[in-house]
Order: sequence, then C-alpha cells, then structure tokens
Amino acid sequence: MKATGVVVEYNPFHNGHLHHLNETRRASGADLVIACMSGHFLQRGEPALTSKWSRTKMALSAGVDMVIELPYAFATQHAEIFAKGAICLLHEIGCDSFCFGSEDGDLASFEKTVSLIQDNKRTYNTSIKDFVRKGNSYPSALSKAFKDIKGSEGLIDLSKPNNILGYHYVWARNEFAPGLNAYTITRESAGYHDEHFSSPSIASATSIRKNLFDPDRETVAIHHYIPSSTGSLLEEYKQEFGEYHRWENYWPLLKYKIIASSPSQLQEIYEIEEGIENRIIESAKTALSFKEFMTILKTKRYTWTRLQRMCLHILTNTTKEDMNRRHSSPAYIRLLGMNQKGREYLHTCKKSLNLPLVSKLSSANKDDISLDIKASEVYSLGLPSAQSKKLLSQEWSQPPIMVR
Repeated sequence: MKATGVVVEYNPFHNGHLHHLNETRRASGADLVIACMSGHFLQRGEPALTSKWSRTKMALSAGVDMVIELPYAFATQHAEIFAKGAICLLHEIGCDSFCFGSEDGDLASFEKTVSLIQDNKRTYNTSIKDFVRKGNSYPSALSKAFKDIKGSEGLIDLSKPNNILGYHYVWARNEFAPGLNAYTITRESAGYHDEHFSSPSIASATSIRKNLFDPDRETVAIHHYIPSSTGSLLEEYKQEFGEYHRWENYWPLLKYKIIASSPSQLQEIYEIEEGIENRIIESAKTALSFKEFMTILKTKRYTWTRLQRMCLHILTNTTKEDMNRRHSSPAYIRLLGMNQKGREYLHTCKKSLNLPLVSKLSSANKDDISLDIKASEVYSLGLPSAQSKKLLSQEWSQPPIMVR
C-alpha cells in the first residue's frame, strides 16, 4: 500500500483541512493518508483546544487513515526542529510522500529556495545573527537575511507562515529523507492568522477558536466552516470535560511557577536566554491574566509565539538539558488512531519499522517518552479536578482509537 503523509495540528479540524486532505490524495495518488499530529501542546506555544484523543477522532472521522503523535520535543519548537521531527516520523512510518499547504503553492519555488539558501548557508546564517543582534525577532531576521541573498525570481516569500514551514519541510526531506516525494497545495481563502470569517466555507483555526471563546458571538456560525463530525466532537468534549483548553486556564499555575522561581532557575528553562528571565518575573508579578502578562512582556525582539513557547516550557518545567538530548531525532512512533485501511497498512509494515511502535504507554521506554507524559499531566490541570483526573487517565488507559 502506498502511503502519503501530512503534518497537522487540527486545532480543530476544519474545512480547510478537509480540502488539504482531499488534495493530498489527488496529488499523491496514495492509498492512504497518515497524519503526524502535535499532541496536547502546539508549535505556537499554546495548549490545544481539545485533547489529542479528541482531535484524533476528528481526523479519522474526516477521512485520515492513521494518526501518529509528533512528540513534545518537536511539536513545541521553532520551524526547523518541528519540521525535522515530523518529516523523520513520516519517513519512519513508511510514507512514500508528504503534502503541505502553503501560500505559494509551487513546489519548484520551494526547491529553488532551499537550494539557494544551502548554497549561501554561511552568508545566510551570519546575516541572521546580525539582524537578531540589531533587535529583530528571529522570523524577521530570517526574512531579511533571505532578501540579502535573494538573487533571482521564482523564489518563495519567506515572510509567510506556511511558506516558512514548507521551506523547512523540504529542507528536512532533503537532509533526512531524500526518498520522500513532496507536494504542496495553495491554502484556500483564510490566512493562517486570520481572526475573522472572510469566506462562506473556509476559515482559519484561529478564527474558529476565537469564536468558541467569545461569548458575544453566535457559536453556531462555526458550523459553516467545520465538518459536522468536528462539530459533534467539539460539543461532546465540552459536555464531557466542561470546557476547552486555552492559556487563561493555566495562568494561575504559570504565575506561581514564575514567581516561585529565581532568575537562575528560569535560565535553565528551554528557550530562556539573554536575560529575559528578569522581565518575565517582573511582568508576572503585576499581570492579572495571561493576556495582560503577554502584553506587558512583549518586545520587538521576541515574537508572541516565541514568548508563548518560553511560557509553555516554564509551565512544564522543561529544561535545556531535557530538550537538547531529545530533539536530535525521534526515538519512537506513538500511534494515536487508525481506520481499517490504516490497520491493514500497519500489518504490512509493522515488522520493518526501525523505531519502536508505541500503542500502549506501559510498553514505552519511559525516559524516551517522559516529556510527553509530563505534558499530558500538565495539560490535564487546565480542567476542574474531576475532569482533570479523567483526562489524565486516558494517557495510560486509552488504546489507539479505531474507526471503521
């Protein structure tokens, strides 16, 4: 069986994801689609709206054939490491290809851009450091450094979020899985960060989440932008666990952790550097909410996303040592769910896998998977006590979800 892969968060699964899924099948001609999906915490340093189990059900209900988890050590990283982990896992599970959405929509442009930067790697990296030193955020420094070496037409715009990820997917493929074929499709209508509904059927996950958390909006409006299965699963999650997850749920825990830590202790946390630990402590002392804290903390040098990732690593007490010894390459494949076709595929490839396949947490190497266990424990704390206990128990008791 021929498998193709997609790298996703599905926060939540919406019509744009369904379009991507359908176009992935068409472009690749594959027999099945495997989704490498972030777990409970996401690349922008946010808690997922619903648990990874709920989002796995959304994916399988919409036609994904298998879902594997992108571990915390890769899922909560900047684009280069995020892409590396995902592409390596899709390669290890036996995919022949992968497909990503982008603003550009032309694979040749990505290939050309990756080649150009590789040919000018030393100049490019030096330029990035210079721009960061001048006070630019890292994404801004990347874009400006790229413009410095850009010498011809037909290149992608590296100021666009999905183009940036796409660039790193193609780079990771070239570096770690050269046998994988790559495809890209143009994102439909809504931009990645759009907060408003600007199309009759396609909306960003950002705008959908904003609608769910805004009591002044009609929640029913989101049903124009999501499959009916997603709507049912969102309602089911709200009824079972009482609420969705967002940063404000975790603010009291984060504030306590920050104020109870010394600057030297915060310096040990992953991504904390350049003295920002002092600003973090002072901002936490005065802020009454996570949003207020972030607004006080924000500077031109650091993007909102990077600051959120710092906060996430503080919340989970993830140190530089924890991350640096785990993000060199994935150590296991965590199976979250599959349909019958996915089950048949797994039966044919299971014995040839180079990485351990984790379907029961009790069988996993605890050191390898400890960050994901801790992330699930912390994620559950965003709910009231009874619901928190129920959600956490899933991490140990939930077998891979089967949809027929």
